[in-house]
Amino acid sequence: MAYIPPHKRQSKDVRRASPIPETPHPQFQRNMNLRASTSRKDKSGKIVYADHAISKWFAVGLDDDGQFPPYIHLEPISLEYVERKIGEKPLVLVNSIVTEEDSKLVRNCSRSPWEIIAENVQQELLSSFEILRNEMDDQGSEKVKPTLVARLGKIIFHGSHSMGLESVNKIQVEEAILRQLRRSLHTDIPPSYMENIIDGVVSEIGVDFLVEKDTYTVKLSDNTRPDATVLCKCIVLENKKLHLQKVKLNHVRQLVIDVSCLDKNLDLRLMLCTSRILTALTDEEMNSLRDLINSAVLDSDMKGGLRWPLGEEASSCGRYSVIGVWHRVTKAYKSSSFRLKARDADGYDFRTGTGETLREIYLKLKRIVSEMQEPGAEGDSISKMLEDSLRLIWDKFLCC
Repeated sequence: MAYIPPHKRQSKDVRRASPIPETPHPQFQRNMNLRASTSRKDKSGKIVYADHAISKWFAVGLDDDGQFPPYIHLEPISLEYVERKIGEKPLVLVNSIVTEEDSKLVRNCSRSPWEIIAENVQQELLSSFEILRNEMDDQGSEKVKPTLVARLGKIIFHGSHSMGLESVNKIQVEEAILRQLRRSLHTDIPPSYMENIIDGVVSEIGVDFLVEKDTYTVKLSDNTRPDATVLCKCIVLENKKLHLQKVKLNHVRQLVIDVSCLDKNLDLRLMLCTSRILTALTDEEMNSLRDLINSAVLDSDMKGGLRWPLGEEASSCGRYSVIGVWHRVTKAYKSSSFRLKARDADGYDFRTGTGETLREIYLKLKRIVSEMQEPGAEGDSISKMLEDSLRLIWDKFLCC
């Protein structure tokens, strides 16, 4: 069940999680980590964590002794853009048994995997949301919107300052070693998986088509907000010019839980984050932003689909500068519990000169967020919603 990237791209970029110290957890303490963030920004300057952010990792599919089964091993994976950054191929966990049913026959499964995941997620989810609720009370000129997202992909492991990949035993996997490595989630999926979700799973689970959007997001640095990135969401008008629809700041991560799903060939990341929509921009600020957006030129030959004439990548006042752009085509489906998003994305980072092309599937668990926002929300009700969502994800979304 080795994971093989669906297609190689020329010069990609990757969003990497900050290195996270590990702290034992009462259950599955041999294979997870937990921490409160002390830094709002990782070294790349892209990923922002809340002051009390929690990050956690564990594996589902261990043997009865809480160890990795002998048919689980590590393999290098060829991802050109990662290799350019770290100088070596990252590692992924691979199941050498052909099917999930074969894996189940090897061990005794007393509980379902979605029950295990829900049990190890709920406490941190509730505590993170309670902290977030208090912070949302007074945000001034920012409208804060919480989102709980289930992202699908493959967890890849990178070398760290304390452990190089060359010293990792790839045949006998040890959780203590994995905890010393950096990790990130590679979300690019094969086209066949996308087709299976849209043509098969969508009708099976009874979600309705909502909308298809073709948008551009222009990423700007703001010299008055050194720890944030301004995101300008735009659409294309009939005259082939961009129209600015929304201005917000980059997401802030409140909770990140990575789950290595050993019996599947995709892994799961549950992430609680907030987006901050800017609601009180001055006329001068809006004019500067619109001038930058209006000077963009559509160019399908460019990564991200946009370019700027020489010298026009910054606002006339010098406050804003273009640092990146994403072109996304997204199909959205809805149910009473979640939103399903299937998107093709093409982006370019002006700072590093690297581009990235992704094909992604993810779910926004809207009903759980709505329930947590209700005064006096009961933990049992949230737990049941979480377990039901995780069962659906496990059964329908983790095989490609």
